[in-house]
Amino acid sequence: MTNRSLVWFKRDLRSRDHAPLAAAQNRGTALALFVIEPEWLGSDECDPQHVAFTLGCLSGLRADLAALGLPLWVHMGDAVSALQGVHAQFAFTELFSHEETGSGWTYTRDLAVAAWCKPRGVVWHEWSQTGVVRRLKSRLGWARQWSVRMDAAPALLQGGFKAPEGALALHNLPDLPQLKQLGVAAPTQKTQAAGELAGGQTLDSFLHARGRDYRRAMSSPLSAADSCSRLSAHLAFGSISMRSVHHAAEAAIVRARSQGDAHQAQALRSFSSRLRWHCHFMQKLEDQPSIEFRNFARVCDSLRPGDAGNFTAPSERDQFNFEAWCTGATGFPMVDACMRSLRATGWLNFRMRAMLVSFASYHLWLHWRETGVFLARQFLDFEPGIHWSQMQMQSGTTGINTLRIYSPTKQAADQDPTGEFVRRWVPEFGTDAYPAPIVDERAAMKHAKDRMYSLRATPEAKAQADEVQQKHGSRKSGLTPTVGKRTAVKKVAPASTQQDLFGD
Repeated sequence: MTNRSLVWFKRDLRSRDHAPLAAAQNRGTALALFVIEPEWLGSDECDPQHVAFTLGCLSGLRADLAALGLPLWVHMGDAVSALQGVHAQFAFTELFSHEETGSGWTYTRDLAVAAWCKPRGVVWHEWSQTGVVRRLKSRLGWARQWSVRMDAAPALLQGGFKAPEGALALHNLPDLPQLKQLGVAAPTQKTQAAGELAGGQTLDSFLHARGRDYRRAMSSPLSAADSCSRLSAHLAFGSISMRSVHHAAEAAIVRARSQGDAHQAQALRSFSSRLRWHCHFMQKLEDQPSIEFRNFARVCDSLRPGDAGNFTAPSERDQFNFEAWCTGATGFPMVDACMRSLRATGWLNFRMRAMLVSFASYHLWLHWRETGVFLARQFLDFEPGIHWSQMQMQSGTTGINTLRIYSPTKQAADQDPTGEFVRRWVPEFGTDAYPAPIVDERAAMKHAKDRMYSLRATPEAKAQADEVQQKHGSRKSGLTPTVGKRTAVKKVAPASTQQDLFGD
């Protein structure tokens, strides 16, 4: 019997450097599938901009695959039902896909898919597409594993595919669904172009021109929009691979050095290091999925209203502050300008993202889960592993990272000294139409510092910090843990160095 394989696309919407796709070329007849899942559309973090970007990626991907003779079928429904429907017409014996470090619903979905495959004799092969290691036993040596994966040659396609005939043939592909058919409203944001072609063009323009002042320009929202890579959305949806970005960046660094351009080489080396941080944070969610919902350091459960261990419900004032923060009406112009810019474009540079979370977590004393869900919908580049790790890090609940309580006044002075960014997004600032600050900045910062440092000084907090550090902290390469000593673990770098393509 001829082998039949099904390539299941998820957050890997590209044809280049796609290991499951390359493997399917050697297995006989092949078909490709993407499933628009109700669990995704109905999840807390999904926003119309995410759906629109996905459809944009699918449009280009379907055309690329069709040129190779491979039909891409797009189904609406749960994954198991979609697989069952395809299997009834195309009795595939192998299922090929990438691993996924996603939100909790994706883990539940994958368990159901595995349970469906087993009794039908369908062998499910999965490949990693990042530096995240599944079932990792220790962070020791993780950096070396990342380098081995990223330095490896990209997966290449060799010619075309042998596609199925009949109802599933290329000429029978239905049109991609429209947002309205999916019950999804049109996005309100004006976001960047979707798809593999756009991802490649974005990478090229950054490496050859835009990234020259990356190190200097990444912190200010005025300059970062052009000088940062803007690859974060493409990496989140997989319209470009991490390995492709790594290879291209390393080649560009070599080229800059050969041309005697030390400034360009240093800028791109700084960018390249962020690729490792990107996977470092995703690894945390892979190793401990509960961080999507619960504090890294459980001693923090007593900190903010609404958390486990703190049975004080959020007050009306908390809700007022939350709504003011969400709408960019806090009376702090830099905070409000950043929020309004984010809501309009789907993107914001890392430092300003950190300031938004810091302000919500410390000045307003709001819980990171509620603010994190809101931000997940605003970020076009929402990546669960990075997002929830960063939400907790910027809120002080990891127990190990340096507390960084951003002063919005200082950030305005440092990153928008002429007020250009504020004037662009908060034109009513300085008039009676602009609200007064909803909290006293100095008093709020003092309250947050007193609470956080008092908690961190307790023996319980210190013990939990050691546990978190041992499980999730970055490691010096080549070291072996020594009982009773902590020399095998280095402190995680300050947040200011951890751009990790979270808004890069």
